Amino acid sequence: MLLKRLVSNFTYSLSFSSSSTPRLLEIGDVLKQSRKFSDLDILEYSRLSHDSNPLHFDSKFARNAGFEDRLVHGMLIASLFPRIIASHFPGAVYVSQSLQFKLPVYIGEEIIGKVQAVNLRENKKRFIAKFSTKCFKNGELLVIDGEAMAILSTLTREQGQIME
Repeated sequence: MLLKRLVSNFTYSLSFSSSSTPRLLEIGDVLKQSRKFSDLDILEYSRLSHDSNPLHFDSKFARNAGFEDRLVHGMLIASLFPRIIASHFPGAVYVSQSLQFKLPVYIGEEIIGKVQAVNLRENKKRFIAKFSTKCFKNGELLVIDGEAMAILSTLTREQGQIME
């Protein structure tokens, strides 16, 4: 039940067309996913992470701190990146992630996470992939910028399911 509810919260969007031919990851390829974070997401993330900063729960506190309203946890937004990678490369080992938080994200805003392959190299029958990682709101406003490294067992991308 919980897994079904978690999966139903994702809107999944791919940057390539569906075909029966396996598609290999190449430098420049972009994988993306959109998501709106809800009050429940904030509560569940806070419960798991023990991050109870009032910026996420108290509108008045957030406004007094200079924000429009309550904020989505930055690390919750950044969790889109390993999700995108693992959905195309099951078993991927996430090695590192750098993040720069550029703009606040408010509950209910649509966020588009984009992961772009910038470097690929083979090492002992596995692949080390470097990705540019970015999140946008309102289609073009950069909210998170960074880079990730992952170890992939293959460069063959899984199409996955479109989740609604």
